[in-house]
Amino acid sequence: MIDVRYERGVLLPAEQLWLDPFGPRELAFVSHAHSDHTARHREVILTGATSQLMGARQGTARGVEHVMAFGERREFRGFQIELRPAGHVLGSAQCFVTTDAGTLLYTGDFKLRAGLSCELAETMRAETLVMETTFGRPQYVFPPAEAVLREIGEFCLAAHEDGATPVLLVYSLGKAQEVLASLSALDLPIRLHRAVWEMTLVYQALGISFPPFEKCEDGRDISGGILICPPGSRSLLAWVSRPRTAAITGWALDPRTKFRMKVDAAFPFSDHAGYDDLLRCVELVSPKRVFTTHGFAREFARDLRARGVEAWTLGGEDQMELQL
Repeated sequence: MIDVRYERGVLLPAEQLWLDPFGPRELAFVSHAHSDHTARHREVILTGATSQLMGARQGTARGVEHVMAFGERREFRGFQIELRPAGHVLGSAQCFVTTDAGTLLYTGDFKLRAGLSCELAETMRAETLVMETTFGRPQYVFPPAEAVLREIGEFCLAAHEDGATPVLLVYSLGKAQEVLASLSALDLPIRLHRAVWEMTLVYQALGISFPPFEKCEDGRDISGGILICPPGSRSLLAWVSRPRTAAITGWALDPRTKFRMKVDAAFPFSDHAGYDDLLRCVELVSPKRVFTTHGFAREFARDLRARGVEAWTLGGEDQMELQL
């Protein structure tokens, strides 16, 4: 089977291929355009949408880009790569690697639930599965996305009827576009923080439809309607007379999130796989072994071993199992 290591990123040492590494590398696969997964590599393998979103965030001074379409298979220095949708954000990809030693699927950040503004995830059978496990505990099973988005819309309408401005705190790339796409039936003005606006323009250029929106202008009263902005941009609230805030995050499954984030409401909506989707992914890929990364990686690997699946964390946090 393919040798896998973790050195501030997933490394396939025989192929000298990095998967979402921290810091620049010679050859790296970048699964999507969130900043914690991107760096200025000498050569990078990615989708066209990820390239455009990275360009909007980082500019054009990047290394050689090997842009691949979903389903395309390409040869790289003695191994083959195929990209499949990850369902995380627009253009997010899973990486399927084939070598003489075997096959490997790297999920990157993913979810199996359908989205309004990104591709539906597609899995492949592989001998080795390297998977992201942010929500790798049983309590993190998300309610249906349609129901949560409907509740967010109702929150906005209720705030508007009370003379308040609903402020939706959500990441600028991915979840912001999912929420925006769900608001088309509300018939309220929608204003976007600059970071959200920039990413949404790229989505539009790539063919994703949204209800009408406008960019927030500094120094201008933005009360009324709906405001969508990143969680770290609360200074914008100085221009809102009566804000009513809502955090939109998978961590809202924890009832303390509302108080920890100091918001009026919190909605459990995520672009990551919940615990049930993580189990389903393992079932669909049917691997001989699983490596887990990020979040509750140790706990999820332990649960898989209890189910008879060979599974370990890439970071080596597993506790020794003793036969008593």
